[in-house]
Amino acid sequence: MKIQQKLKMEEYDDVNVLTADFQLLFNNAKAYYKPDSPEYKAACKLWELYLRTKNEFVQKGDAEEDDDDEEGHDNQGNSELSSPGYLKEILEQLLEAVAVATNPSGRLISELFQKLPSKVQYPDYYAIIKEPIDLKTIAQRIQNGTYKSIHAMAKDIDLLAKNAKTYNEPGSQVFKDANAIKKIFNMKKAEIEHSELAKSSLRIRTASNLAASKLTGPSSQGKGSVGDERNSSNKYYRNKRSAQGDRLSAITMALQYGSESDEDAALAAAARYEEGESEAESITSFMDTSNPLYQLYDTVRSCRNNQGQLISEPFFHLPSKKKYPDYYQQIKTPISLQQIRTKLKNHEYETLDQLEADLNLMFENAKRYNVPNSAIYKRVLKMQQVMQAKKKELARRDDIEDGDSMISSATSDTGSSKRKSKKNIRKQRMKILYNAVLEAREPGTGRRLCDLFMVKPSKKDYPDYYKIILEPMDLKMIEHNIRNDKYAAEEAMIEDMKLMFRNARHYNEEGSQVYNDAHMLEKILKEKRKELGPLAEDDDVASPKLKLSRKSGISPKKSKYMTPMQQKLNEVYEAVKNYTDKRGRRLSAIFLRLPSRSELPDYYVTIKKPVDMEKIRSHMMANKYQDIDSMVEDFVMMFNNACTYNEPESLIYKDALVLHKVLLETRREIEGDEDSHVPNVTLLIQELIHNLFVSVMSHQDDEGRCYSDSLAEIPAVDPNFPNKPPLTFDIIRKNVENNRYRRLDLFQENMFEVLERARRMNRTDSEIYEDAVELQQFFIKIRDELCKNGEILLSPALSYTTKHLHNDVEKEKKEKLPKEIEEDKLKREEEKREAEKSEDSSGSAGLSSLHRTYSQDCSFKNSMYHVGDYVYVEPAETSLQPHIVCIERLWEDSAGEKWLYGCWFYRPNETFHLATRKFLEKEVFKSDYYSKVPVSKILGKCVVMFVKEYFKLCPENFRDEDVYVCESRYSAKTKSFKKIKLWTMPVSSVRFVPRDVPLPVVRVASVFANTDKVDEEKHSETLEDSKVGESILHLEKDKEDVPVEMSNGEPGCHYFEQLCYNDMWLKVGDCVFIKSHGLVRPRVGRIEKMWVRDGAAYFFGPIFIHPEETEHEPTKMFYKKEVFLSNLEETCPMTCILGKCVVLSFKDFLSCRPTEISENDVFLCESRYNESDKQMKKFKGLKRFSLSAKVVDDEIYYFRKPIVPQKEPSPLLEKKIQQLEAKFAELEGGDEDMEEMGEEEGDMAETPSMPQLQAPLASDLDIMPYTPPQSTPKSVKGSTKKEGSKRKINMSGYILFSSEMRAVIKAQHPDYSFGELSRLVGTEWRNLEANKKAEYEGVIGQNVSPMVGTPAPGASPFGQQMGILGPPGQQAPPPYPGQSPASQPVMQQPSTPMFVSPPPKTQRLLHSEAYLKYIEGLSAESNSISKWDQTLAARRRDVHLSKEQESRLPSHWLKSKGAHTTMADALWRLRDLMLRDTLNIRQAYNLENV
Repeated sequence: MKIQQKLKMEEYDDVNVLTADFQLLFNNAKAYYKPDSPEYKAACKLWELYLRTKNEFVQKGDAEEDDDDEEGHDNQGNSELSSPGYLKEILEQLLEAVAVATNPSGRLISELFQKLPSKVQYPDYYAIIKEPIDLKTIAQRIQNGTYKSIHAMAKDIDLLAKNAKTYNEPGSQVFKDANAIKKIFNMKKAEIEHSELAKSSLRIRTASNLAASKLTGPSSQGKGSVGDERNSSNKYYRNKRSAQGDRLSAITMALQYGSESDEDAALAAAARYEEGESEAESITSFMDTSNPLYQLYDTVRSCRNNQGQLISEPFFHLPSKKKYPDYYQQIKTPISLQQIRTKLKNHEYETLDQLEADLNLMFENAKRYNVPNSAIYKRVLKMQQVMQAKKKELARRDDIEDGDSMISSATSDTGSSKRKSKKNIRKQRMKILYNAVLEAREPGTGRRLCDLFMVKPSKKDYPDYYKIILEPMDLKMIEHNIRNDKYAAEEAMIEDMKLMFRNARHYNEEGSQVYNDAHMLEKILKEKRKELGPLAEDDDVASPKLKLSRKSGISPKKSKYMTPMQQKLNEVYEAVKNYTDKRGRRLSAIFLRLPSRSELPDYYVTIKKPVDMEKIRSHMMANKYQDIDSMVEDFVMMFNNACTYNEPESLIYKDALVLHKVLLETRREIEGDEDSHVPNVTLLIQELIHNLFVSVMSHQDDEGRCYSDSLAEIPAVDPNFPNKPPLTFDIIRKNVENNRYRRLDLFQENMFEVLERARRMNRTDSEIYEDAVELQQFFIKIRDELCKNGEILLSPALSYTTKHLHNDVEKEKKEKLPKEIEEDKLKREEEKREAEKSEDSSGSAGLSSLHRTYSQDCSFKNSMYHVGDYVYVEPAETSLQPHIVCIERLWEDSAGEKWLYGCWFYRPNETFHLATRKFLEKEVFKSDYYSKVPVSKILGKCVVMFVKEYFKLCPENFRDEDVYVCESRYSAKTKSFKKIKLWTMPVSSVRFVPRDVPLPVVRVASVFANTDKVDEEKHSETLEDSKVGESILHLEKDKEDVPVEMSNGEPGCHYFEQLCYNDMWLKVGDCVFIKSHGLVRPRVGRIEKMWVRDGAAYFFGPIFIHPEETEHEPTKMFYKKEVFLSNLEETCPMTCILGKCVVLSFKDFLSCRPTEISENDVFLCESRYNESDKQMKKFKGLKRFSLSAKVVDDEIYYFRKPIVPQKEPSPLLEKKIQQLEAKFAELEGGDEDMEEMGEEEGDMAETPSMPQLQAPLASDLDIMPYTPPQSTPKSVKGSTKKEGSKRKINMSGYILFSSEMRAVIKAQHPDYSFGELSRLVGTEWRNLEANKKAEYEGVIGQNVSPMVGTPAPGASPFGQQMGILGPPGQQAPPPYPGQSPASQPVMQQPSTPMFVSPPPKTQRLLHSEAYLKYIEGLSAESNSISKWDQTLAARRRDVHLSKEQESRLPSHWLKSKGAHTTMADALWRLRDLMLRDTLNIRQAYNLENV
């Protein structure tokens, strides 16, 4: 009936589905009925009839194949029928175990293994992996019956894990998950194979399951499977289903829809994309896209993840009531996007708050039904964030528009039609431009240029990409924005395209394929846009106010809407922007906007990444900075650009350094001076060891007994190894409390040494042995939990696992068991002889045993005693408690006296034990002492019960005081306890009844505990007093020197991988501090080789240098404790080693630390410093070393959360700022003197001796209210220092040139601002020829000394020197050298001395540095300062210059190297010619004194 109903409802999409239902129906019937029953035979006939009928309509080949399979299956009979079904059930169990396995945090391990990676996003995967497979494929093969055995499926699971481990790096999460999946599969497989049930019972159980399914009804199961398949639109599973297929269908459904975070299924995503687009277009038919309600709904519905996948898809429709009936029990108000869309269509929402309420209801329903770590739950969080951000944006937009959007209906009708037409044109143009980029191909090869731009790089493969690129963009996102009308104008799409190309060029090296493709695609885009022509003007342009708001993301009322992070960013920006110097000059004015390309084209050649404060502000307003550090990076780049382009002596250079310092100080004030918290690894290791020790020592059995109690009796020294130092749990406890352990493996060695000694010295059936094995096994378990199998702490201790322990125990038992069996045999014989001996002894009467009369019971004092009864026996001393004896024999001697013989039970106070041991209440111990006692000494009856019965039963007619419990036997010889496994005492005549309430298991302390505790406290006090003032020494792991053979080693050298030198253990790969003379901090070296020769030890390796040892711009920032790998590799004696340290790569520095190195000795290195070109280049990672097993590896502790290191300013920053401030302070002093001199000499005001800058215009004063002092060069009076200044004045030709050139440019362009003038002056100076620059430097040397001549009133000293005389009264600025007319000779030498008037003020003579050096270098022993004789004897072939020395040669003396090979050869030739001319002059004029 069910099948007929489904046929009427047209629920069958495929013949195979109908066949599966009929097959299920007949198999259920055959499983339920006996083979000889009519029902069974009818089912077989009907199945054959169905197959014949099916063959008439289905292709013959397929039908025959299915017929053969099914007939062969059915003809096996009832016993054989269950065999394939049983295998399928086992395979399903194995797959289910793998598919649903989770880690301790609840994450699904199989998530990334359910589907193969996308060929679009991971094309290299299919180049590396030749046999790709996923869990979905395995599920299909189980469904199709491909696997004939468990071994076949195990091969595919191994292939799955192997593929993942081949493609992914060791240590990655996927690599670990692959191992976990393989382990889970093998464990489940072993569990099934070692099941206690036999195969026959399993088949019976399978048959019973089939019978049970028959009872529930075949149609219901068939409907469930088909319904699931129909509702999920599963196109992969159209194959035949068996009776056990329901669980597999659920698993395969989970495999298809459970993995929400994978990055594959490009075709499916594209299909969903088209479906989403059609629905979005349908909703636009009844609602304007500018409506905020539509925009909020569309934002949520179109929300995508980083891979471009639509994450709102599970929310389109409500869950199926058939598949998820419990959903509608938990969720009282279900709602989906389809219902919200319907309400939008019916105009049921009036405000954004109403729409937001329904969306939040949908999200909260999903969060309530799904677990927090599920994929759906994560999607909800993402979509809620997107919805809230969009709602805030729409709310701000409404505040800004203020009713401007209110227009008349007639206008809106005509306007909307215009907007739609223009919108379609604009969208069509954007699609054309997008397709031009998409279809662009490389000439010649035909390669598509946009392949690498389709999707963003994987965060797993390129994690640094998202640190470097703050605004990732790809073509998939641009296409999505075009489809969903996200671009308000064509410019927005062009900006995204340019951003994508800019990102590619920024991340990749110049000249790489991606770099060139980006350049070519951008060129194609520009040409295509030019070909399309300009877009028609739109009349309906939004107001500039609205445009600004939409672009920036922050409304003009920013104080109202700014988040705490935006407030911090704004505070940093304003601090840099508004900073002024002492005179009120705002330093940031020159950095507000970049120079135009027409003014400074070379700026954009020199500076690869230009940035200004306007761009930083726009990024800040658009919320593109996620933290302060990202903004600081842009500021630092801007200041670095200024220092790179401008001269070190310019004012802009100094301003960049000062603002850089202001930036860092402001950030420090906001974020605090503390760096990202680095966990204290030493304390964490000690805490881990302490927790591990406490857990092991507190480990108890089910009855509350500590396993460590029995081990407290172990001797501290093993007799077989008397030379080893004593070691017990007490000694280990003191070491743990004193924090002497720094390594887990050393602590484990000590613990295992005590436990293994306990195993060696005790029998395998003793309590101590069993407790030692249990504690060792528990130690390994807790150790792995605390270390998380190496995820928290990676230690050599983890290599010893439970498997190794079991192997050691088994091996030990094989060796000890034969000896113990022999000992037991001898012991039983000895006990037998002793018993016979005691029985045969006649005592004082000397009677023979022949006169005894044995009986099973006897009476005494009106009481009957039986064999097996427990009695109190009178003690030897009255102060003792009565003895407890179990009667094993009773007899009467010839004298008529009655005797008993039995086993004696000891109370805890009658045994030898440690005070820490605990006992059960009323516990006694079966001893190894047997003896006879006269019946007359019996004081009364008692009962001793076995521990397994004591808590549940109680004896009749006995007081509780007379009932005892026995759990262990006690050996008086060895003073040890051993648990009783089998109770072998004689059967007692006492009757036992169940207790009304079982007794609780309570253990009490020993009677010796209090006295021993007092003694222990006294002993601990004396120990503490003796340890006052003593320093705690750390325990060190035993190591040995590890020699190594070197094929290319020097003779006489003995090389080592591990070596002890001066009580310091060193190994290859270790980093050490090296003595460095003249440096503030010691250098760091890495040991790559170490050897001993003639008793002295040496090592060889590269040297790491600190930032202050490199040449760099003062604006560069470094990580704290950052070092650089230099090109220098040295061989050093080990006597220069100061201590050990460690240098980590950037990735390791963020995530882990070695446990034995202090945090102060941990350094970071991510770059190599090249001494020749003074460049720092990042490298992939530091060199790793593979050492032998004898070398003790470092233990590594991994942080739970990576730290975030902060950068600090260069050590040169403060120093450079001080130098420049001192220099400009001197210049200011010179200017003040010039002003004073101008006031005293009135004539000087009319004809100034030095060229002066014109006063800035009013427009300039707004930006730069103060004319910088560096713009005026030093005058003669500039040599006078300001009061209190102690620094020398370093005059430069650039300052002189700046003063002249600024006046020229100012005269030509009076409306230029100070910043524009400074840029033009810098450009002219860089374009100036080298000889002209040298000429300015020479002018400075002549102007410094007043002996050269002071200009007379009305004359310019520069005009006299240059040969230029201007007309009186004219203030034209003098040209720079090289512009003098040909008729006027340059630098004319007067025939007679030139006399000038003295200066108006008394001045102190300022000598040049060369003259001062000359005076200081004079001595009586030499007539000259330089070693001219050595200079004359020098020859080109004898001198070898390094690259650094060649770079310092005065190559600017020559325009080119001419016919010479190098510039150095040309300079040598110039020197020879000058020497030759000098000698010729001497001979020609007979100058003997030359």
